[in-house]
Amino acid sequence: MPPHISEKHMKAIQKINLVLLILISLGAGAAKLLQEPTEMQYFMDAGIGLNALLLLGGVQILAGILLIFHNVRRRGAVIAAAAFLVSTIIIFTNGQIAFGAFSLLPILMAGFVIAGKDIV
Repeated sequence: MPPHISEKHMKAIQKINLVLLILISLGAGAAKLLQEPTEMQYFMDAGIGLNALLLLGGVQILAGILLIFHNVRRRGAVIAAAAFLVSTIIIFTNGQIAFGAFSLLPILMAGFVIAGKDIV
């Protein structure tokens, strides 16, 4: 831990990161499962079929749920990182560089959960 950040503040940062990652995972998965038009377009443009899109959405929902529970949190973070990596690669292949770069953030957030000390 950097010397200028107290343990109390680091725990707060970790909790905020975790909550945001859970919400992003659940939201991204829900958008795919509900077949949100913009989400569908990104994946259909890349040649990804509906079944693969629904599978990816289900995996993101699973990751979000696993992230809630302390005993499987790291597994959830690994699954979330993998699912967001797949999504990010697809976004980049569509030429959406800015959106692809922004999509790297949940992967970094998941890495923070994987590497961090257990909280909550």
